[in-house]
Amino acid sequence: MALKGVKVIEIQGLAPGPFCGAILADFGADVTVISKLEPLPFDVLNNGKKSISIDMKTKEGIEIVKKMCTSADVFLDTCRPGVMENLGLGPDSIAKLNSRLIYARLTGYGQIGPYKDKAGHDINYGAMSGILSLLSRNGEPPVAPLNILADFAGGSVLCAFGIVLALYERTKSGKGQIIDSAMTDGLMYISSWIFRSRFLPIWGGEPGTNLLDGGFAAYKTYKTKDGKFMAVGALEPQFYANFLKGLQLSPEEYNQFNNSDNHNKFAEIFLTKTQEEWCQIFDNLDACVTPVLEVESLNEHEYHKVKKTILKDENNIIIPQPQPRFSRTPGISAGQVKASWYGQHTEPILQELGYSKKEIEILLRNGIVNTYKRSSL
Repeated sequence: MALKGVKVIEIQGLAPGPFCGAILADFGADVTVISKLEPLPFDVLNNGKKSISIDMKTKEGIEIVKKMCTSADVFLDTCRPGVMENLGLGPDSIAKLNSRLIYARLTGYGQIGPYKDKAGHDINYGAMSGILSLLSRNGEPPVAPLNILADFAGGSVLCAFGIVLALYERTKSGKGQIIDSAMTDGLMYISSWIFRSRFLPIWGGEPGTNLLDGGFAAYKTYKTKDGKFMAVGALEPQFYANFLKGLQLSPEEYNQFNNSDNHNKFAEIFLTKTQEEWCQIFDNLDACVTPVLEVESLNEHEYHKVKKTILKDENNIIIPQPQPRFSRTPGISAGQVKASWYGQHTEPILQELGYSKKEIEILLRNGIVNTYKRSSL
C-alpha cells in the first residue's frame, strides 16, 4: 500500500483525529494510538491501529512517548494549543529527538489567533467559517449537516493530505515540519468554489432561494408516494428536458426558470409514485435524477453492489471502502480488522522500545502504563 512503512503516533482524541489516523491506516501506515488510562467513549475508528495506554502526567510516561517519537514519521496531536508543550512533547522538543518527524496539529481554530484556546465543535467551526450561514432556508436558523464539513472534510481529510505532502517534501529535504491544520480554516478552503463564485447570479438571493441551495425547482429533493425521496439536479437544458419527459410535462408550459409554479407541480407529481417506480422511469433517462438512498440500505443498490463500495465490520455494520481507488497500491479498509482495545499493545510496544520484562512489570504496577483485557472493558 502507498503508506506502507510510515509510522504514525496518534494522540487519543475524538472524531477528526481518529479519522485522520484511520485514513493513513487504510492506505498502509502503521498507526499507534496513545490513549489515556481510561477508555474514551465514542471511539469507533480504532480498527487497524495499535493501542498503548500511558499516563502522560508522569515523567516515566513522557519518556515512553519520547522513545516512540525517535523512530516515528508522524506525530498527530489533537489537543488544544500548549497542552503538548506543557508535557514536554511540543514540536520543538520532539524535533531535537527526531528532525525528520512530521508534527501534525489538528484543532478547531489552529495554533494562533484569538480563538486558539477556545473549545468548539463542528457546528462552531462551520459558523466561524461563514459556511453555516449559507445552510438556511426561508429565514430559518441554519442547520448543520451532521459533523461532516469541519470535523472530517476541513479537518481529517485536509490534515491527512497535509501529512502526505510533508512526507513527500521530506524525500527531498530530509526534514520534518509542523502542520497547523485548523478545521475552521480547512472548511473555508474546501469551500473555495463557493467563495470565488459569490459574485455570480446563482447566489443573488437569500440562503435557500438560490440555484444550488434548494431555491431552484430543478435542483432539490422531492418526497415520493411511499415516504421516500428523489434528488433532482437537472440544471443543464438537456437534462431538464429529460427530467420533464420523465414527469410527462411540457417544456413550453414548465419553463426551467418558472420556479413559482414548478416547485408545487413537481412536488405534486412526485407524490403520485413510489421511489422505486421513479427509479424505473429515470434509470432510462439521462436527467440527473437519483433516489435518496438510506445508509442502512446502501448495499442493496446496484451502484454499490457493482462497485463494491460497501464493506461490513466485525459487528456487521456498513463501512465505506477507502477512496480514492488506486490501480497498483489500493487502500484496504482497516475497518474490517478487529478494533483494538485500550492498551491492547502496551506490552509489545514497550518491548520493541527496549524495556525489559521487569521494567514493564514495574510500569504496570505503578500505573504508568496500562494494559486492558477486552473482558474488562
